[in-house]
Amino acid sequence: MNSKTNTIAQAGLIAAGYVALTLISLLFGQSPMAPVQLRLSEALCILPVFTSAAVPGLFVGCVLANLLCGASILDVILGSIATLLGALGTRYLKNQGKLAFMPPIIANAIIVPFVLKVSYGISYGYLPMMFYVAVSEFLSCFLLGLIIYKQAKKIWN
Repeated sequence: MNSKTNTIAQAGLIAAGYVALTLISLLFGQSPMAPVQLRLSEALCILPVFTSAAVPGLFVGCVLANLLCGASILDVILGSIATLLGALGTRYLKNQGKLAFMPPIIANAIIVPFVLKVSYGISYGYLPMMFYVAVSEFLSCFLLGLIIYKQAKKIWN
């Protein structure tokens, strides 16, 4: 398989995995409109450490997942941009150890509270929501992401 085909295939699989894990999260009562959630799909945000294909894969997966979950158009756009920025940051920090886990946490903590306030009328203050989103993302991206990281390291290294 040539390099371009391999990259597209990897991106597609990562996008599909993101969507599937988001839908599984929904089955367990995780609302995409809540400031505190454990979105299983966010654990995949560490994959840009291993492959550049994860950047578009995570972005497309987030767009599709948000559309399928009935998110507002602002959430689809800005939530997906947060995921894209996080993925790009992770790719940039791929050789920096645990720092590579931070970009999705930071991007979502900054962007998602705005989306929650504007799109869904969540009445918490912006700073408390930043904290809630950051904690949620830490649990998903870092704690669950560490499991993904250890398994992916066996495959890609």
